[in-house]
Amino acid sequence: MTGGPLDGLDERQREAASALRGPVAVLAGAGTGKTRVITHRIAHGVDTGAFSPGRVMAVTFTSKAAGEMRGRLRALGVEGVAARTFHAAALAQLNYFWPTVAGDTAPRLVDNKVRVLAHAADGIGLDPDIATLRDVASEIEWRKVTMRSIEQYAAERTQGVGRMPVERVADLQRAYERLKDERRQIDFEDVLLACAGMLEAEPKVSRAVREQYRHFTVDEFQDVSPLQHRLLDLWVGDRRDICVVGDASQTIYSFAGADAGFLLDFARRYEDARVVRLETSYRSDAPILDVANELMRDRPGALHLVARPAAEADADAPADADRPTVNAFADDAAEARAIAAAVAAQIRSGAEPSQIAVLYRAHAQSAEIAGALAGAGIASTVLGGRRFFDVPEVRQAVMALRGASVAPLQSAFVDAVRDVLRSLGLTDEPPQAGGALRDAWEARAALLRLAEEAPAGSTLRTFTDELMARAKAQHEPAMRTVTLATLHAAKGLEWDHVHVAGLAEGLLPIAYATTFEAVDEERRLLYVGITRAARSLSLTWARGPRDRQPSRFLREIGTRTLRAVGASGSGGAATRRGGSASASARVR
Repeated sequence: MTGGPLDGLDERQREAASALRGPVAVLAGAGTGKTRVITHRIAHGVDTGAFSPGRVMAVTFTSKAAGEMRGRLRALGVEGVAARTFHAAALAQLNYFWPTVAGDTAPRLVDNKVRVLAHAADGIGLDPDIATLRDVASEIEWRKVTMRSIEQYAAERTQGVGRMPVERVADLQRAYERLKDERRQIDFEDVLLACAGMLEAEPKVSRAVREQYRHFTVDEFQDVSPLQHRLLDLWVGDRRDICVVGDASQTIYSFAGADAGFLLDFARRYEDARVVRLETSYRSDAPILDVANELMRDRPGALHLVARPAAEADADAPADADRPTVNAFADDAAEARAIAAAVAAQIRSGAEPSQIAVLYRAHAQSAEIAGALAGAGIASTVLGGRRFFDVPEVRQAVMALRGASVAPLQSAFVDAVRDVLRSLGLTDEPPQAGGALRDAWEARAALLRLAEEAPAGSTLRTFTDELMARAKAQHEPAMRTVTLATLHAAKGLEWDHVHVAGLAEGLLPIAYATTFEAVDEERRLLYVGITRAARSLSLTWARGPRDRQPSRFLREIGTRTLRAVGASGSGGAATRRGGSASASARVR
């Protein structure tokens, strides 16, 4: 590690990373370096002797985020910190303590909730379709993470699932729980419930856990559910060394039980808490931040993002071309073609395809956009689709490289990898069109780039070992393709150029968002999409056959921060907040 852990941090980041004792809340806006602050704070604590690495638990929400945190800590010279998801930490504790507490091994995890639900439905004479079973599975997850019994659930819910009334949904949930008990299985949410129950019922277990972990850090604290918060309380006990990091404006999982109230109320719960606000964005240029700030103006817990100093000079220039744009189209096909044309222009101007993303509210919107991109000869990858190492061409290539590794190298390492990939169909130039052939080419090309970036002295054997380790850790290489993603899937990621499609009423906010709370969640989704962009942002919508109207969010953002651009059969921009709807974006 070169220099100290506080080197390279700005004033607010340094303040947060230096606060090592007592309750600390870091309110970190999009792109303000929250992961950097978390890891440097832990490293500073270890460096000063305030923390022992083995006594620190850093909790994240995804395995990928936990892996990234461990990697950053290693780069700072810190090993031994337990950087885990809530579920991974709880499962490890269950497996460790269960034999002592119950005299037996811990129950097996349910590997497919829908399949168990289908068997439970058979047992009580129900025959729901797969879609209904999936929705019931989601209801079970919500009920458990919000810590409701089946009886409470049945009393509070006013609507059933599909054509299944609430009473039958409750019956199915009871049957599901009975079947799990008979099979001695627990599901994903039961892991948290069982761990919390064990800590509450067994003082020797809670003492052991609290002795092991003295210092807690929780990332994305706005996304904790009541169950996760209860478990965290049990882990922390009477100690006060807890640091939470989050942004209320990025709460987009309320439907799954997330409750930003825990973040917003932290300073009230701990009256002596140190609260640090990170509002300098190191990701987005000032015009993009203006749009984000306008969208979230006056919302609870909203931070006011400002551009990093290097971008402020650009923001002072009156170059209207740098302002994010809004455009309207006659139909979805025209919108998709216009997005594809804009992406093509960005690529011709030197942008890397991997630094361009098209975001939308629902998966169904991706097909039209992917087709338009393919028609323009632009390869795209749908985020959240098949994992890279599950792609057949990738599996085939890894096996071929593994097979080639048993023979002595006849050429340089990278040349040997290239030869194997060429034998499987890799060419010097990609296929002109999109589609399956282009997808296969991009996957093989990504493997070749990994070989070119491998350390000196690599062999086919060490390279394939690294590929297998990457597959296990879900550490996927960057594809040189345009990314298509839902707004939910885009959280935590960033691109230089972002196009947000479908900004029409019924799509964003989505039609079933009928309450104030639901619409506010849709607002936060758009905020997440906007703040993924670093250099450029475009917002589009299409009227379509049902005469859609522009999203209310466009009207609220207003023309002060968005530049209206015309297109064939389209035009206009959103009005200022509170302005006349007659001036809002419309198809001519």
